Amino acid sequence: MPAPGAAVFRLRQVSKVYRMGESEIHALREVDLDLFPGEFVVLLGASGSGKSTLLNILGGLDRPSSGEVRYRDHDLTAASAAGLTRFRREHVGFVFQFYNLIPSLTAYENTALVTEIAESPMEAGAALALVDMTDRRDHFPSQLSGGEQQRVAIARAVAKRPDVLLCDEPTGALDYATGKLVLSVLQRVNQELGTTTVVITHNAAIAALADRVIRISSGRIVDIQRNASKATPDDISW
Repeated sequence: MPAPGAAVFRLRQVSKVYRMGESEIHALREVDLDLFPGEFVVLLGASGSGKSTLLNILGGLDRPSSGEVRYRDHDLTAASAAGLTRFRREHVGFVFQFYNLIPSLTAYENTALVTEIAESPMEAGAALALVDMTDRRDHFPSQLSGGEQQRVAIARAVAKRPDVLLCDEPTGALDYATGKLVLSVLQRVNQELGTTTVVITHNAAIAALADRVIRISSGRIVDIQRNASKATPDDISW
C-alpha cells in the first residue's frame, strides 16, 4: 500500500444531510477515508446505508454538507460547479447499474463519444477490445444483451483513461453468470490500466475481489478490512 501522503482521495469528517420539508435524512455521518492509487475497493452495505451518496461525492456529482474532500491536491469541497465538471471530465469514469447507452448509436459510437472530450483518450476500438466487445462494435444497444451493454458502458468509461473508476452496483441488473463476466472485466481494467476502482454493492461475495473492503451502515464506515489474497470472479459464488 502506498504511503498515506500518496492518497488519491482524502475525506475528513464528511457528512451529508438531505432535507425533505422539516425532516432531515443523514446519509453520511463524519466519514474519514483515504483511497490509494491502483487499488480495487469494494464499498459494502445494505440499501440506504449511504454507499451511493459516498460514491457521488467522490465523483463530484454531489457535495458534502460538511467536511473536506480532496482529490490529490484539489479541494473538491471548495470547487465551483465548472471545476467539478472539469474534475469529472478529466479524472473520473462512471459505471452505473443501468447502462445509459444512447440507443441510436452503435457500441463503437457510444464508446467514441467520450473520447471527444478527453485530453489523451484511448482509441474507442482499443477500449472495446479491452472488454472483449470487438465483434459487437457495430451493434446497437437493442441488439446487445444486458451484460454486453454493461461491457460497452465500461469501455465508454475507461476510453478517456480515467484515474478513478466509480461503479454503482454494476452487476445489480445482471444474472449470475453475466455478473461474474462483468466483474472479470472490471478486475482486468484495474490490473492492466492501474485505475483506482471503487465498486459499491450489497453483495457480500464480491468483497473477495477487493484489496480493501469498506463496510458502511447508517451513513458511517463501520469496518475496513484488507484481503490477504484477492479472489477472481471464478472463485466466488452467490
